[in-house]
Amino acid sequence: MAEIISLREAVERFINDGDKVALEGFTHLIPTAASHEIIRQGKKDLHVVRMTPDLVYDLLIGAGCTRKLTFSWGGNPGVGSLHRLRDAVEKQWPNALEIDEHSHADLANSYVAGASGLPFAVLRAYAGSDLPKVNPNIKFIQCPFTGEQLAAVPSVRPDVTVIHAQKADRKGNVLLWGILGVQKEAALAAKRCIVTVEEIVDDLNAPMNACVLPTWALTAVCHVPGGAHPSYAHGYYERDNRFYQAWDPIARNRETFTAWIDEYIRGTRDFSEFQAKIAEAK
Repeated sequence: MAEIISLREAVERFINDGDKVALEGFTHLIPTAASHEIIRQGKKDLHVVRMTPDLVYDLLIGAGCTRKLTFSWGGNPGVGSLHRLRDAVEKQWPNALEIDEHSHADLANSYVAGASGLPFAVLRAYAGSDLPKVNPNIKFIQCPFTGEQLAAVPSVRPDVTVIHAQKADRKGNVLLWGILGVQKEAALAAKRCIVTVEEIVDDLNAPMNACVLPTWALTAVCHVPGGAHPSYAHGYYERDNRFYQAWDPIARNRETFTAWIDEYIRGTRDFSEFQAKIAEAK
């Protein structure tokens, strides 16, 4: 059953150094506030997993929280590279980063396998691709029924999954709507799951066929309004495109990046204070 607690307490209690941690959200509902709190608390040696690493993982990597990245595509959407990710891979700053790259279809199926309690996922993929040449975790097996060659990849079973959602009720049930990525699968695949939400209500009033994560599948629910910014939360706020554009020159330089996180993340008590400080700087 999910506990309704602060994000600070959730990260302190449920994310440990060395954990495999998935922060999921596809363009929409990206758990930015949680990534900040991980940095504030100085978590380290994390094996982070995400289908589309963007600013949240650039932050975690640049802050020295990570040792390994399992992913499918990485970049600043619509802008360019993730400079802290590139620096870690190319020049081992602030520390070396092991990378484990997959396709989107592969990683999505890996989450499904993890949520199903299976050791690996099977899919029809990688014909003509060079990824299997550089990733030993992509293997091929023969179907025992048809003889067809299929790709096989390990399931993803995070120690902790973190997602952002629109609503939770006071029992800890969570409602998501709009564009979803693999949040449901990532939550069900994990040993522990932290959810930040825009609001906590008496009744979810979930429409038919909505995505509702039951309280028994979650570990902690945290009230963090605006916690997906600069991504968007459907029904609450739009994507802050200017923030993504402004991130490029900040992250491009080690000193500029370090000064930014020291002022805006390590120098603030929580995401609410971060939001106020960013608003003042505009």
